[in-house]
Amino acid sequence: MGIADQFKDKAQELADQAKRKMDEGREEGRERTQGASQRASQTSRQGRDKAQDATKNLRERRDR
Repeated sequence: MGIADQFKDKAQELADQAKRKMDEGREEGRERTQGASQRASQTSRQGRDKAQDATKNLRERRDR
């Protein structure tokens, strides 16, 4: 095996390694995005529930 072949092999190895790292980064990004979306939905639901409870309480107090 000549030096040129060694360089080609090393270049391919580094390219493969870089591709794996990029794929891992994309997957981590997807997971973070999904987590943020789920937290936002939960926060939205909690806010809506609080508003409904407050409205209900006001109506009950007004009806007394």
